[in-house]
Amino acid sequence: MEEKEELVTTGSSSQEMKIGLLWFDNDKESSLETKVNRAAKYYAGKYGYPPVNCYVNDSLETPYMIGDIHIFKTKSVLPNHFWLGQ
Repeated sequence: MEEKEELVTTGSSSQEMKIGLLWFDNDKESSLETKVNRAAKYYAGKYGYPPVNCYVNDSLETPYMIGDIHIFKTKSVLPNHFWLGQ
């Protein structure tokens, strides 16, 4: 697992993330929902509030929401990485 804080602009939509956490999870036995929830739990513990958005690799079949987290697909995020933030 790794984390990184950085201002992010994804694609041409210019959605900016002011606080972000890059989470790596290649556990083949866990579902996407489990991985996002695991990352969100860590994020909430670190920053004191839950993430609102999560960016994933565009090759994934994803729902638009997992719990209260909006899921966005982008080529900017590598497979098995999850970029969570506000």
